[in-house]
Amino acid sequence: MPKRAPSSDDDRPTPRERRSAALRDSAVGRGWRHGRAIELGQRSLGFAALGFLTLVPLLIVVSAADPENGRGFAQWLGDGLGVSRAARDEVALLFAGPAQVRRTTTAFGLAALAVFGLSFGAAVQTGYEKVWDLPPGRWYARWRQVLWLAVLIGTLYVTATTTLWRHSTAGTLAAALSAVLFFWWSQWMLLGGRISGRAALPGAVLTALGLLGLRVFSRRVFSPLIASGTVSYGPFGTVLVVQSWLVGVGVVVFGGALLGRLAHEELSAKLRPPRWIRRREP
Repeated sequence: MPKRAPSSDDDRPTPRERRSAALRDSAVGRGWRHGRAIELGQRSLGFAALGFLTLVPLLIVVSAADPENGRGFAQWLGDGLGVSRAARDEVALLFAGPAQVRRTTTAFGLAALAVFGLSFGAAVQTGYEKVWDLPPGRWYARWRQVLWLAVLIGTLYVTATTTLWRHSTAGTLAAALSAVLFFWWSQWMLLGGRISGRAALPGAVLTALGLLGLRVFSRRVFSPLIASGTVSYGPFGTVLVVQSWLVGVGVVVFGGALLGRLAHEELSAKLRPPRWIRRREP
């Protein structure tokens, strides 16, 4: 019999190739590939554009229904951005006051805004489906988007009109817990229960933490940007900063869900029993 040729050293992977393979198979590598597959950057840009064109007008009308405080959407947005008082004053110049909104809003206009707002819910649902590699939902399940939009507006209204969370540690913890519950419920509701609540929980926690980090970032970065942008471009400079913040929110919403999926998969793999335990006797 002919002797087997000795294996060549050239067939063995080099240390660099082994490191590349390990990085590619790691959670970081898989996260990078998933992020490119779902087009995280472009999806966040679409989130910001739809949010500014469809959700913001609806929230302007809803915020005007707060007769006790009468702060309006500009104050809501300033609180969400977490910027300084001077920057909030610049943001306030972009939007009409609550009294003017109440005078000019009609029932037909409010209904039209609600219909347009459903496209924002559809965009969020599509993003979650891409994150979890799920097919598009059925057309007759649009009621989920309606319910989600209503809960989103109600949550934002309660958060914006309640000042307790700004003045106490317990209120801050309650606000953080409510954010986790909302994003946990959002994935379950918009995906029609096609993922378990256990799988959605890590993404909800990471999304809430990401929004908290974005608030700190806004305080340090967006406040001076609003001031300098107003000097250079006028009110349009403030619009650019607000739009950039909405892009950041989109990255956090979809990126948090994606990281949550990876965390769930890693944790499930570590908690999975060995193969010899999972086997059953015939």
